[in-house]
This record gives sequence, structure tokens and C-alpha cells, in this order.
Amino acid sequence: MKDNSPILFESVLSDYISGIIREKRAAGYDYRTEEAILLRFDHYCVEHGLTSPAFTKEFLSDWCKQAVSEGISNHNKRVSVIRQLSLYMMSVGISVYLPKSHLKAETVLPHLFTDDERSAFFHEVDTYVPRAIDSAAHRIADEYKVLFRMIYCCGLRNSEACGIAYENVDVEQGVLTIVNAKGHKDRLVYMGSELTSLCRDYDRYICQALGMRPEWFFPGRNPAKPLPNTTVDSSFNRFWNRTAFSKTCNNKPTVHDLRFSFITDRINLWTRQGADVERMLPYLARYVGHKSVQEIYYYYHTSEKLFESIRSVDRTSQTVIPEVDYE
Repeated sequence: MKDNSPILFESVLSDYISGIIREKRAAGYDYRTEEAILLRFDHYCVEHGLTSPAFTKEFLSDWCKQAVSEGISNHNKRVSVIRQLSLYMMSVGISVYLPKSHLKAETVLPHLFTDDERSAFFHEVDTYVPRAIDSAAHRIADEYKVLFRMIYCCGLRNSEACGIAYENVDVEQGVLTIVNAKGHKDRLVYMGSELTSLCRDYDRYICQALGMRPEWFFPGRNPAKPLPNTTVDSSFNRFWNRTAFSKTCNNKPTVHDLRFSFITDRINLWTRQGADVERMLPYLARYVGHKSVQEIYYYYHTSEKLFESIRSVDRTSQTVIPEVDYE
């Protein structure tokens, strides 16, 4: 059952916040993450006593500061959303300050899981028992067992896995339909037989646990909404921190590193099998939702595990490595 209740904004900017959300969604953007940020900004406006539909540089000073525990990317995202709101308000004649994001995101090398690290991580996922006694917490713990495997086995982005609709998972044919992914593109993702069987069992479980077919394949605490990306990020960290490897690891992994590991493991497997990797890379790029095969070369720069594999098939990088858009 879908929750269509609109979020209620309470500040003096409520009409403009609702307006930009309608405009973005009419243009085809999902805008759920941005809506959550705008809700936080709405609370900020109320707490800071904004009384007119305009704001100055001084009013935004606290909002634009980077929090101690906040990463550069999250900070820039938070400021960027308010910049878009400012542009929207300026387009309808409201005089507001237009914030700028000056911080440059640091380049963080991906963590590529070893077999032992991956086994240890999934052991923690499978044996996790939540402290809360409510049924929703235990249901979500069971969802993680499938969700993290789907991310790794299919090379999905966190948002793609969390936001996949129930109707877009064909547990009989083993096909995922990824809708409106990065770049506003759709694609089909085929699962292996073991993952398909796992999803089939999970499908029966989740329908029985909820007493209905949910709208989302991984429903959140409120079954009418999907499991939030941020919740999955936090849970990933909890599971990883419980492994013995977390104590000696200098490059802490993230959920996205499961996707990195899928790509590198697949290329290495093809190499060991003697497959024509150069011919297979376009299919891999399409499978994981890259715009072109050139993006796969990002892993050349960041993965020691791939050096030998890519060198064996690469015909051009000895003289030039193409620039790509990093994810």
C-alpha cells in the first residue's frame, strides 16, 4: 500500500519548497533525497526565526558550515540543494542569497574486498540479531541478508537496491528492472541462479511477514516506504565493524565498495577463464549502468587487483588513460 501523503512544510518558505519539488519531479527527477534535505532546511528556517520569504548570507551561515562528522560530498549536496531552491525563488522574483559550494571532494580509493573479508562481512550480516524486540527490526535484519548480496552479486548502487519496486523483481526469471538510475536510464539486470532462488524464498517470507505484497522489495520500518539509503549505510558500517578485519583495515569500506568488488572480481574471473575480456567489457558496462566502457577504466587507476587483468587486454593505456566521470 503506497503512502501518498505529502510532506508538510511549516516555514515561511513552504510554498517555494513545495514548488521546486513539484517542478523537479515534473521534469522526471526522483528527488526523494533532496526532499529530505529540504525538510531539514524547513526546520532550520523555523528554528532560526525566518519570518519573510527571503534569506541572506548571514542567515545561511550556520547551514553552510560543514559539520564535524559530515563528509565533503554530503556537505556539498546539502548546500547544492539550497542553491537550487535559491535559483527557483529568484526565478519568481524573490531576492535571496545564492550560496556557493567551494569544498572539493577528496579522492578516496575504493576498498576491494578479499574473499576472507567478504565472508566475514556476510557472516556478521547473517548472524545479526537486533536488540529491539519489535517485528519490524527483525524483518529488516532479514532483508539485509538479501539486499547486501544483491548489491554485490549484481553490482548495484545502494540507491538502486533500496529503491527497487516489488513489481520490478522477477523472482521466477531472475531479472531486476532498474528504473530511473544514474543518468535517468533504465536497464535489466539478470541474477544468477543462487541469488534468484534466495530472492524467491525471500519473496515468500516478506509477503508473509507483512501480510501483503509490499510496494517495495525492501520495505523500511514503515512498509509503505523503501528502506532508506542512510539506514543501509549505517548498518553496513555496523556489520563491517564487527569483523576482525575492521581492526587492521586502513581503508574503511562502504556499501559502494561491494559494487566495486563485483566489477573487479568479474573481470578477474573472465581473465582466469581465458575469456576475451576486451569484448566482454561493453556488456559489463551496460550491466552495471555505466554510460560507456570508458568508465570501467576508472578501476585501472584504483585497483591493484586489476592491474594484471587489464594490462592483458588493454591496447591503449600504455600511452593514454581516458578521463572518466567518477561515481
